Amino acid sequence: MNRKIAILFLIITAILWSLGGLLIKLVNWNPIAIAAGRSIISALLMLAYVRKPKFNWSRDQILAALFYFGTVTLFVTANKFTTAANAILLQYGAPVYVAIFAPLILKEKTKTADWIAIAFALFGMTLFFFDELEVKNLFGIVIAVASGVSFALYIIFMRKQKDASPIDSTLLGNILTALVGLPFIFSQSFEFQNVLGIVLLGTVQLGLSYILYSIAIKYVEALEAILIPIIEPILNPIWVFLAFGEKPGSWALLGGIIVLSSVTLRYSVPLLVRNFNTTK
Repeated sequence: MNRKIAILFLIITAILWSLGGLLIKLVNWNPIAIAAGRSIISALLMLAYVRKPKFNWSRDQILAALFYFGTVTLFVTANKFTTAANAILLQYGAPVYVAIFAPLILKEKTKTADWIAIAFALFGMTLFFFDELEVKNLFGIVIAVASGVSFALYIIFMRKQKDASPIDSTLLGNILTALVGLPFIFSQSFEFQNVLGIVLLGTVQLGLSYILYSIAIKYVEALEAILIPIIEPILNPIWVFLAFGEKPGSWALLGGIIVLSSVTLRYSVPLLVRNFNTTK
């Protein structure tokens, strides 16, 4: 596979991921039960794709699986305690954490321009705390930030396995999420709306998307892998607004614009320049 196909896979992945907020709001379950339910279905789908998973139990594979578990569980929880826009926009502070941790773990250098983008992104993230400062919303915001940190570390340890089989870490992470949350499922309501939401979350939004993502990540850089799907935080709140009328507060919206703009401009412009130079 070449890099162009990998980028196309990332775009499709982002569109599928963007359905998460809508489908999570659709399911009236405990957040841990939602995470477990969709991971059970996603694990079965991935197992059908992989057929013979390669669980080598390496440090990188286990850490990627643990941070995947953290990402999906924290993200579902954040969606239940704050708006879908807050949850997804704060999760997309992940490039900030990739830039911070990549030099230490991947030995990929973080440049001065990265730190400038990080400063603007962190400033944008603080604006979320000016909206609706009730306990529930504040808790959701903190959980969303934690989801972003976990997502960044998941990306880094997936990237470390670029010469191996990174999808196995995602499969292992789904199995872990399913096992942890399985006891919570039995006490939930299995009405049609809930079941439909879980099935769509497990197949389209999580299973297929992460198969595509696990393939693509072997052919792109770590920061590309987290920045190209930037369409997700744009589409995610739009789907939720159209379906439920939920919209972010003005401060959160401004903060989200600053976060997305800072990371997008910092990393997309050099990529465009590099591609232009290589085609000349």
